[in-house]
Amino acid sequence: MIDKTLLTQVVNEALAGTDLFVVSIAVSHDNVLDVTIDSLRGVTLDDCMTVNNAVLTAFDRDVEDYELNVGSYGISEPFVVKPQHWLKNMGSEVEVLTTEGRKLKGTLIAATEQAFTISTPTKVKVEGKKRPQLMDVETVLPYESARQVKAIIKI
Repeated sequence: MIDKTLLTQVVNEALAGTDLFVVSIAVSHDNVLDVTIDSLRGVTLDDCMTVNNAVLTAFDRDVEDYELNVGSYGISEPFVVKPQHWLKNMGSEVEVLTTEGRKLKGTLIAATEQAFTISTPTKVKVEGKKRPQLMDVETVLPYESARQVKAIIKI
């Protein structure tokens, strides 16, 4: 069985010097290798082939007997805690499901190493007004407080 740490090292070396980054790497018990990559500009077939060829060079298929899948991260997939992934989606509308079960919809406006910020349209009581006014309210959420964050795709 292929060692996940060694596979990660091979993939990171193949991506060194590029704007590509690893989203996930998985090795199943029956030696199926799944490598998912992304970048701020998107991922091309050539990018996937570069990683594919690096893995094929590092691990002999006759010795290891593995299946290799290299792909790009899908737009409908939940975000992962990687700074590049959040930067790529800056300004996008997102839906956040918190660990408490709350759902928030808003615009991703900031991301740091510890937390992200979304701006949500919220009705706020304004002094001197009879009715609440719709205003953008910024909410800062630590990554660990979000169960799932997805981009909202509008057609």
